[in-house]
Amino acid sequence: MIGKENFEKFLRKNPHHHTYMSQRPFYSRRTFFNAMGAGFTGFFLAGKGFGANSGVVSRGNPTLINKARNVIFVLLTGAPSHTDTFDFKMVDGVTPATFNPAKIGDILWPTGIMPKLAKNVPDLAIVRTMRAWALQHNLSQTWAQIGRSPTAALGDIAPNIGTITAAEKFSERRPSDTFPFFMGLNANDMIGAGYMKTLYAPVKFVPATSGFPDTVNPDGAARFENKYGLLNTLDAPLRQNSPVSGEFEDFDGFYKEGRGMMFNPKVDTAFRFTATESQRYGNSGFGNALLTAYKVLAANSGTRYVQVNFGGWDNHQNIYTANVLPRQTTQLDDGLSALFTDLKSSGLFNETLVVIQGEFGRTVGRLSPQQGRDHYIQHFAAFAGAGVKGGRALGATDPTGGAIKDYFFRERETRMEDIEATIYSALGINYTNIRYDDPFGRGFEYVPKGDQDVYGPINELWNS
Repeated sequence: MIGKENFEKFLRKNPHHHTYMSQRPFYSRRTFFNAMGAGFTGFFLAGKGFGANSGVVSRGNPTLINKARNVIFVLLTGAPSHTDTFDFKMVDGVTPATFNPAKIGDILWPTGIMPKLAKNVPDLAIVRTMRAWALQHNLSQTWAQIGRSPTAALGDIAPNIGTITAAEKFSERRPSDTFPFFMGLNANDMIGAGYMKTLYAPVKFVPATSGFPDTVNPDGAARFENKYGLLNTLDAPLRQNSPVSGEFEDFDGFYKEGRGMMFNPKVDTAFRFTATESQRYGNSGFGNALLTAYKVLAANSGTRYVQVNFGGWDNHQNIYTANVLPRQTTQLDDGLSALFTDLKSSGLFNETLVVIQGEFGRTVGRLSPQQGRDHYIQHFAAFAGAGVKGGRALGATDPTGGAIKDYFFRERETRMEDIEATIYSALGINYTNIRYDDPFGRGFEYVPKGDQDVYGPINELWNS
């Protein structure tokens, strides 16, 4: 759908509701691994097990980018100030001189607070026409992960973009793929599988030098296998082609996925890291998560989608104090620059789409009386890898960063739904698909109104 007037006409006919939503349940595998390590001491799977990849209908036949094998989705929770980072604006008498902005190609970059990423600007394509639908953190963070209004029909059971990716790509898993398809790092509050099968849910993990927990049994591998064999003798007929419920078959998938991680030497290689490695990524929780994302993808053992959450960007007060924005950007700078270096050196950069965004932006121009910046609808999204043509800002804002002056995409602002469509298209997934396995039988669209071309992928990222 081309043109802001047409888009706004659609919105008037199909309003987006922005009321607050409560947190939705997530089916974690962490408890499962605890049970595995303890010898199956007990585990209960709550909720519905809907979601075999049947009943998927393509509403359209769009041309797909299909250049990414993997995705690393970085969600900067709390909402970073776009005009202090990826849409930099020097405000006289406000912006510290230590930000030291410099032109890199056509991009004005704050080299003083992100000097390492300055070298990676040629790899970055920065979309500066992003606009949020709402200015409430939980609501907009959820919107970014599910690509639709959390308050719309099916919004409260909508799965993460990574879950849809897992469901679409799970058939590509090889017998040697023992790692979870979808991982959430430093993301305990992230959106999970929604109504879909827990097999496609993210495994949540906070990286540490000690590695992935509970993947060995103190009784040893032989004893563990005996226990696993006994379990199958007792209840495998109830879980495989279950006469009781599809939920039991879903549970069986849980067991098999967990067993693949037990006593697996690749787990230590991928999930452990040294102090030296951590230091190269900035010696921070965020850096450790990116390091782990890289090592897990490099292991080539089944993980294809990684979400990394990095919080602390809700800078309402004293934004330029050393331990506020400068501290955050230093961690971002160290982590992302090391990630890009390793992805390139391993050959993974060209097949891994890296997406970086917050849930909204922050007020522009002069600071608030609290010396901070408050919530604002204008923000950004940055992309790299998987053939994205970098060194560019796509679209432009006015000199304050408060309004869009150049609509490069569909002659309108860019929305979360467009980011979702872009990720699917980059992976070769038909974003016009609709599933008819939701518990209400309404039909779940991968991208809302994608078949009507209301939202769609940002193909300009790959075009010169």
